[in-house]
Amino acid sequence: MRTRNALGAMGLVAVLTILGACGGSSGSSAGAKSTPTSAAPEVSPAGDISDTQAYVPYSPAAGGYTVSVPEGWARTDQTNGAVFSDKFNSIRIEQTAAATAPTTASVQADVVPQIRAEGGTAIAGASKVTRKGGDAIRITYFQDSAADATTGKKVTLAVERYLFWKNGSLVSITLSAPKGSDNVDPWRTITDGFAWTA
Repeated sequence: MRTRNALGAMGLVAVLTILGACGGSSGSSAGAKSTPTSAAPEVSPAGDISDTQAYVPYSPAAGGYTVSVPEGWARTDQTNGAVFSDKFNSIRIEQTAAATAPTTASVQADVVPQIRAEGGTAIAGASKVTRKGGDAIRITYFQDSAADATTGKKVTLAVERYLFWKNGSLVSITLSAPKGSDNVDPWRTITDGFAWTA
């Protein structure tokens, strides 16, 4: 009888020990689920240009300059340049004749009112910047996008316009993306990729 009771007590202890171990294991498993061991893939906000984006040179048929643009973006040729777009992101490149180089004062007097008339808001004015292809005048502002053809949706765009001038030729590069996008480095790559070829 004593042996049977002793064995029963030992069995109970063993069962309780196993149950305790299972409970601890379950707690550890839940903890593992709440803290994944592998990092989730990074998701870029809408409008952000990927850090792995490749760039290719664009030159107009008439020549005169080249610009680095994102590879794979849709291209629409225009009489004085081209537009490259991807969703609400776009790069508009235009070339016109200009007798004199733009200055911050002339852009403030002539270009800023045009931007305002086109719906530009929060215009930060004009400033001189230096890029690899030379000095440029930069204007920053916000503007509503065109309505999406399918949804009719509009978004507020952050816009930077760069004006490069040489020997009577003015090249305007207008970069736009949804407000809040982090495109500082890609936009620098694009504008640093501008160079005169004639």
